[in-house]
Amino acid sequence: MKLKDRRFAATAAAVFTAALMLCASAQASAPLQKNQAPGYYRMTLGDFEVTALSDGIFPMEVNKMLANISAKQLDSALAGSFLKEPVDTSVNGFLINTGSKLVLVDTGAGTNFGPTVGKLLSNLKASGYKPEQVDEIYITHMHGDHVGGLLAGAKPAFPNAVVRASQSEADFWLNKAHMDSAPADMKGAYQAAMNALNPYVSAGRFKSFDGDAELMPGIRALAAAGHTAGHTVYVVESKGEKLVLWGDLMHVASVQFADPSVTILFDTDSAAAAAQRKKIFADAAAHGYWVAGAHLSFPGLGHLRAAGSGYEFVAANYGVPH
Repeated sequence: MKLKDRRFAATAAAVFTAALMLCASAQASAPLQKNQAPGYYRMTLGDFEVTALSDGIFPMEVNKMLANISAKQLDSALAGSFLKEPVDTSVNGFLINTGSKLVLVDTGAGTNFGPTVGKLLSNLKASGYKPEQVDEIYITHMHGDHVGGLLAGAKPAFPNAVVRASQSEADFWLNKAHMDSAPADMKGAYQAAMNALNPYVSAGRFKSFDGDAELMPGIRALAAAGHTAGHTVYVVESKGEKLVLWGDLMHVASVQFADPSVTILFDTDSAAAAAQRKKIFADAAAHGYWVAGAHLSFPGLGHLRAAGSGYEFVAANYGVPH
C-alpha cells in the first residue's frame, strides 16, 4: 500500500472511531424517562371484560400506619419483599363491561392525595372508553382515594353514571352533624367525601343499598364492615367464573397476606376489619377464584393460596384477553 493510501486509511479509521464514540456519548446522555406506559390491564371473566385502571401510586410510611406487628417483624416482612420505607402503594379501580352495562368500581383519589395519583380518568380514556359511557359506579367506601375521582374540577367526571354505595357508608360520611362532632384530624376526610358525592346526590344520581345486595345480573354487593362503617366488597360472576373486588380489605401485601391480623390505623373498627380479612382470605384460598385489591401492586389482580398460617398472593399472568 502506498504511503498516501495508508495515510488515508488511517484518517478514515480515526474519523469512524470518533463518530462511534460520539454516537455512544449521545446515547448515554439521554435523560431518564421516569414514567410508565398508560396504566390499564384487561382480562376476561366469562362473558365480561374487566379492565384494571391505575390511579397512580402514593408513598406510604407503613411503620406509622400498621398495628399488631413489632418494628422488627415489619422490617423483616418488608425486606423479604425487597421493599423499604416508604412503600410505593398502588391505587386501583376496576371497570367491568358486562356487554350491556359499563360499571366502574372505585374512582381513585382525584386531587386528594397529590400529583402522583389522580390518573384514573386519563387511563380510562387511554383504555378506549369515555367517562360518559360509564353507566354505574360502585364505591367500596368513601375514603378520599376511592371517591376523589368522581369529580373533574367541580363537576361530575361521569356525567351519565349512577353512583351506588352502602347506606351505612353514606350515613357515616355524608352526615354534616357527624363531621361537626368528629376530631379535627378527621374533618377533612368527611369534607372530601361530601365534596365528591354531593353533586351526584343533588342530581338524583346517588342510589344506596343495604348490606348484601344484587345490583345487576352478575354483580352483587357483599357487606364487609370494619375498615369503614359500610365497607363493601363486590362479587362479579359470569359463566362460572368469579372475581371478588376487595376494596380496602387489605393495604400492605408484604405484611397482611402472611399475617391477616395486622391492621391499619385508619380502620374504623380494626377488630372487625381483621375478622373480615381472615374470613374473606380463607374463602378466596379455598375456592380459587379471582381477587382484586385497590392497593395491591397494579394491576392488583390474582389468586390467593394458603401458605403456613397465612397466605400467598399469585399475581395475574400477563396475557391477551380472549
